[in-house]
Amino acid sequence: MSRFRYAHASGATWQDCLESCLPRLGRPESGLGFLYFTDALVPHAEKIVAELRERTGIVDWVGTVGVGILATGTEYLDEPALALMVTDLREGQYHVFSGRSRAPSAPGAAHFAVVHADPHTPDVPALIADMSSKVESGYLVGGLSSSRSRTVQVAKDVISGGLSGVLLSTEVGVSTRLTQGCSPLEAKTGAGGPVRHRVTECVSNVLVTLDGRPALDVFREDIGDLLARDLERAAQFIHVGLSVPGSGQADRRAGGDYLVRNLVAIDPHKKLIAVGDYVERNSEILFCKRDRTSAREDLSRMLEELRAEISAPPSGALYFSCVGRGEHMFGRRGAELEQVQEALGEVPLVGFFCSGEISHDRLYGYTGVLTLFHD
Repeated sequence: MSRFRYAHASGATWQDCLESCLPRLGRPESGLGFLYFTDALVPHAEKIVAELRERTGIVDWVGTVGVGILATGTEYLDEPALALMVTDLREGQYHVFSGRSRAPSAPGAAHFAVVHADPHTPDVPALIADMSSKVESGYLVGGLSSSRSRTVQVAKDVISGGLSGVLLSTEVGVSTRLTQGCSPLEAKTGAGGPVRHRVTECVSNVLVTLDGRPALDVFREDIGDLLARDLERAAQFIHVGLSVPGSGQADRRAGGDYLVRNLVAIDPHKKLIAVGDYVERNSEILFCKRDRTSAREDLSRMLEELRAEISAPPSGALYFSCVGRGEHMFGRRGAELEQVQEALGEVPLVGFFCSGEISHDRLYGYTGVLTLFHD
């Protein structure tokens, strides 16, 4: 069975954080390491990577910065902190890539990829889709760096811009799922189930008609009389799910078959709804609710699916969660990671709060992407 070790700590300085973590990592000498650090440590990123190489013997590190970072059952925000995980993956089972060290055109280690991206890079969604086309399974997981200062990534060295990460071969067992943190509004009569609508008229990001009726009339009907009386309040936790072309309703690995976007404006006079993305005529949309209960329920659904897919406890895990989740969505700091820990047990897990989450071949928002390593 694969052996992954992890450590996490906060401290007054980067040296304090590292000294707390290193004894728990041991000295593996080789393998792949994952490194996530809060934005307070960005000025010291190069020193941290150099010290990790010297003290662990591992040359290949990948990771990035986050306004918050994650570890088994724990969230760190607004303080200097590190989360580290070392693996016993062998040469040939993985390949670290970046703009400086590009992925080989026909690598043996190109079945699945863990990717970190700079949010300031132009057209990140297109880069993600292109990278996905170069991976055998088509599956990427990861997130956009988040920072109140400079954004950096780690891919052997500390770098900025573009995409970086690690390609994994078929020898590395992985399972992944995405939680949208919301639940589609269901039909109030008949057989129930999510209510889907056809976009019959739109302009850019504005819904004009759904199913041939004014968009706002359809919205009011779906959300019910109580919420319809206060559209400003409704827009705070009712969102639009845009269909993912070709994903199929049962494709839960792709994060369901919709991308969740905010309502950005409502015109009650013209009965128009503006959403936080472009919409296309004849596409399908649904309205969904995002609140604490929905977030917990959808996270539980994701965890149950993952546990059912693997036959033994995982060796390690990566979790990438939106900066808008955590205590904002789950009510208190640490609640989201505690729910993951309750389902998985004391599995080594690291990750960070992202400016956008990567799953399959798309960029998401307000989601959590969990990946398990297993034999």
